[in-house]
Amino acid sequence: MALRPVQVNIKALDAPAVGRFWAEALGWSAYSPGVTTYVGPAGGAVWPDPVFVCVDVVPVPEAKTTTKNRLHLDLATTSAAHQEELVARLKALGATPAHVGQGDVPWTVLADPEGNEFCVLQPREVDRDTGPIAAVVVDCEDPRAMARFWGEAMDWTLHEVTDDHAALRSAKGVGPHLEFLRTPGAKTVPDRVHLDLLPYPGDDKAAEVARLRALGATDLDIGQVDVPWTCLADPEGHEFCVLALS
Repeated sequence: MALRPVQVNIKALDAPAVGRFWAEALGWSAYSPGVTTYVGPAGGAVWPDPVFVCVDVVPVPEAKTTTKNRLHLDLATTSAAHQEELVARLKALGATPAHVGQGDVPWTVLADPEGNEFCVLQPREVDRDTGPIAAVVVDCEDPRAMARFWGEAMDWTLHEVTDDHAALRSAKGVGPHLEFLRTPGAKTVPDRVHLDLLPYPGDDKAAEVARLRALGATDLDIGQVDVPWTCLADPEGHEFCVLALS
């Protein structure tokens, strides 16, 4: 039994506009199957995508606070020229420089049109086959503990773990990394961005949720009422959802 991350959920005042931004940023397409705007590879909406962790933009009535998100995306580049071109193109699309205490680093920190932070990375060999999203990055207090929980929750392989950083990736060696970075300070506000997980065909969603609770996940009440997904929080309080196969 295991789960797979299928999408990054981003809350937005204007979901179609933010969805279009991310589609342009990733070189993908924005699809509007209903209330949300789904961003995935071009050629028609495929859910769940067999390779990539995609993006689902959900409309909400509240704007983002000034607090930095504790989950963000790192975008991959293939060369210094590509990194420079991508940063310029994203700024033209409405991204703005973001200052999160990064200092002098080889990556560029930006925010999307509603203030959600993300990074455009320098070329890295480890990202050469990830696709446009190099990594989904989670700020946390204890990367080792987070790697244990998420490694048990999902069928991804642990590639690195230290006191300051942990990284997992699909056992198939495709798609982005899931990284945990030691960051001072505990979580204080609800997450604007979170992961959505999905059971594999034939697996029982209720059994998976029970397994997550046994691993240390807690139930989360965000006013969801009667919905087919289950809202949980990991041991450090990061929200995530377990979806149901339609």
